[in-house]
Amino acid sequence: MSDLSAFLLQQQMVCFFQRDGESNHFPEPESKLPTLSFTRLNHAPPLILHYSKLIIAFVFLLHQASAFFFQWRNLPYSLQRRPFQFVFQCGGSRHRLGQHRFSKGELQRFGNIEVSPSAGVLNYGQGLFEGMKAYRKQDGKNILLFRPEENATRMRSGAERMCMPAPTVDQFVEAVKATVLANKRWVPPAGKGSLYIRPLLMGTGAVLGLAPAPEYTFLVYVSPVGNYFKEGVAPINLIVESEFHRATPGGTGGVKTIGNYAAVLKAQSIAKSKGYSDVLYLDCVHKRYLEEVSSCNIFIVKDKVISTPEIKGTILPGITRKSIIDVARTQGFKVEERNVTVDELLEADEVFCTGTAVVVSPVGSITHKGKRVSYGEGSFGPVSEKLYTVLTSLQMGLSEDNMNWTVNLS
Repeated sequence: MSDLSAFLLQQQMVCFFQRDGESNHFPEPESKLPTLSFTRLNHAPPLILHYSKLIIAFVFLLHQASAFFFQWRNLPYSLQRRPFQFVFQCGGSRHRLGQHRFSKGELQRFGNIEVSPSAGVLNYGQGLFEGMKAYRKQDGKNILLFRPEENATRMRSGAERMCMPAPTVDQFVEAVKATVLANKRWVPPAGKGSLYIRPLLMGTGAVLGLAPAPEYTFLVYVSPVGNYFKEGVAPINLIVESEFHRATPGGTGGVKTIGNYAAVLKAQSIAKSKGYSDVLYLDCVHKRYLEEVSSCNIFIVKDKVISTPEIKGTILPGITRKSIIDVARTQGFKVEERNVTVDELLEADEVFCTGTAVVVSPVGSITHKGKRVSYGEGSFGPVSEKLYTVLTSLQMGLSEDNMNWTVNLS
C-alpha cells in the first residue's frame, strides 16, 4: 500500500472547546470526509485531465475498500494505524479573562493536535478519558453502542472533581455516534472484535501557576481491537500488590483521570516481567481489602453469592461492573457490594474481572505473598460464564435488549 493511501487511512476525531464562564458550547460538526471531486481539474489539458481523474478515482476506491482487505482474524488490542477517523473542532481564542470566542466545529482528516508546553494537562495532569466499544451485529449492517450515556455522565462527574468544563450528555453521545458512523467500515465483523472508542477531555490552555487551565479540548478517536489480555477469554493470572497503591481516600481514585493510570505502570510492569497478567490492588489504610485491578473491577463468587468491593471514592465506578451487577440480579444471583478481604479472595469458588476493555475475564490464579491459589479448570466458572454470555449477547445484539442499554446505529 502506498504512503498516500496509508495516509488517507489515518484519521482521528477531535472536539476542541473553550470555557466561557460557566457555559460551554459544542457546535454541530461540519463534515470534511473524503469525497470524489474533479472541480479543480476542469481546466486542465484533456490527457492530463483523463489520467488525473483515473488516479484520483483509484486512490478514492482504494481508501473505500481498505477495510474489506483488512485482516480481522487475531486482531490485537493495540492502536491500529489504519482506522478511518476524523476531527471535530470547536475552539476559539480568549480575549480577556472569563470571555472566549468559539469557532465552528468541523470534521477533518488526521492531524496532531497542538498544545502549549505549559498546557494544564501536561504540567498538572488535568485530564480525563473514557473507554467505550461499538459492536457490529450479525446482519453486518447495524452497529451497537453500549450505554454511552453512562460514559458521558461519568466524564461529567470526573470533570467536576478535576475543575474542568464538560460536554453535556447529549453532546458527548452525539460526538461518539458521529465518530462511529464515520468509521463504520472499521467496526470488525461480528465475533471478530470491536471498535474501541476513546473520548478524552484535557486542559490544553497555557497555565504556569497551579490553577485550572483556561482552555479545554474534548477529543474522540477510535481503533478496531481484539482481546485486551493476551490470554483472550482464557483465565488470567493476578498478583496481589502490597507495596504500591492505586488510590487513597479523598483522592481521585473514583474518577477516570489520566494520573490514576500512570501511577499503576510501575507495579504492572514488575508483575508482567514475572509472568503475571496484571496486578490486584489493596486499600492503602488496612492493606487487606480488595480494591481493583489496574484497569478493571474485581468480583468473587462463594456458594453462588457474588461479592465486589463497594464504591467509596477509591474505586472506579465501572460501567461494565454496574451492568454485571444488574445482569446478575436479573438472573437470580445475590450480589453484595461491600469490603472484601484477601482471605475471602483466596477462599473463593470463582474470581473474575470486568471492564470495557476486558468485558468479563475469568481469573485462573491469584498469588499473594508467595502463595498461589488456582480457580476452575482453565476456563470460566459456571457463574462468570453465565454472566459473560448474557452480557455479551446483549452487547452484540444476539439477544433482546430488555434493559434498554444499547444504541443502534444503522
